[in-house]
Amino acid sequence: MLRHKDIWRAIDRLASENSLSASGLARRSGLDPTTFNKSKRIARDGKPRWPTTESLAKILAATNSTMGQFVALLSDSAEGGVIHRIPIIGYAQTGREGFFDDAGYPTGTGWDEVDFPNVGDNHAYALEISGQSMEPVYRDGDIIIVSPQASIRRSDRVVVRTKSGEIMAKQLVRRTAHKIELLSVNKDHADITLSADDVDWIARIIWASQ
Repeated sequence: MLRHKDIWRAIDRLASENSLSASGLARRSGLDPTTFNKSKRIARDGKPRWPTTESLAKILAATNSTMGQFVALLSDSAEGGVIHRIPIIGYAQTGREGFFDDAGYPTGTGWDEVDFPNVGDNHAYALEISGQSMEPVYRDGDIIIVSPQASIRRSDRVVVRTKSGEIMAKQLVRRTAHKIELLSVNKDHADITLSADDVDWIARIIWASQ
């Protein structure tokens, strides 16, 4: 399971490996210098505060590091080494038969694999975006991580498969027992309302390499 303290430890280690303080790493990445301060890691109500995916993407770019290298810094040991391997496939391929079972879990032999922190879902998978149909939220080459077992709330970004086999990435506006309202991430495409009976499965996007 991915833990709050593991993420912050990895950020501190990445800074140290680049001869930087946490503030220096934030500054090099174009972020507010206080972004990674220890005082920012716990909210006033005592709840853990997590770094955003945007800030993680920026520190990886600023240090010329890969996600796999960041994952290796998550472990309790000094050397790191916590890596969870998940299946990955091109988003354009997802509409074909044979890649998902009835529950929306990845299946079949057409998947590759990518290293990622353990998100606590053995059925999590990654999709590589191709083309411009989901800009500006997701661009060509972006990787999104999908967790079929994650709880879904209003405003979450989700992947939806219809009974007709169409797969789409949208933002959830409203979900009732009878219908699902979805907001298109690209404003050139119309928003969609689907009957709940027409939806095969819906899964939450939990991370994107933007």
